[in-house]
Amino acid sequence: MVILIYVAANVFGKPKTNTDFLPYNGDGFKLNIPSKWNPSKEVEYPGQVLRYEDNFDSTSNVAVMVTPTDKKSIADYGSPEEFLSKVDYLLGKQAYFGNTDSEGGFDSGAVAAANILESSASKSGGKDYYYLSVLTRTADGDEGGKHQLIIASVDNGKLYICKAQAGDKRWFKGARRFVESAASSFSLA
Repeated sequence: MVILIYVAANVFGKPKTNTDFLPYNGDGFKLNIPSKWNPSKEVEYPGQVLRYEDNFDSTSNVAVMVTPTDKKSIADYGSPEEFLSKVDYLLGKQAYFGNTDSEGGFDSGAVAAANILESSASKSGGKDYYYLSVLTRTADGDEGGKHQLIIASVDNGKLYICKAQAGDKRWFKGARRFVESAASSFSLA
């Protein structure tokens, strides 16, 4: 018995291009979006101008919000942590307020928690940026929490926020690469 195996060869020596991400140029910003993610019409946040989600799991998504601001720089909001406290709606709000003693390690009466894993400030192209990595957990236990990456900057009287996220289970099964790449590619145009 003879088994034939065909292997595609790169006979012309042309370097392969990265097809995992597609460039997106918005009004005043740009980023790379995972090519297997689809546009979504869901509007979660004020000023949302873009939302793409994983075609397999909508928990993995990226959104960009543009809102007016009187600030000249992102640094005018204070530290990255102080900035996050001003836009904490991005992390979701606890909807249940009652007596509870959850088994998930939450404080008594709480069914949600957010922990800042990393925060930093940087400068690129003459603009200041804040970067925050946050792990949020809720008592629903579905994904074990959500990894949320937030990049923000200010330009011409507008606050630009890019938020990319994935559920904790998917984060460790490969979604991390797509979420981190999308978020880190965000910049003002």
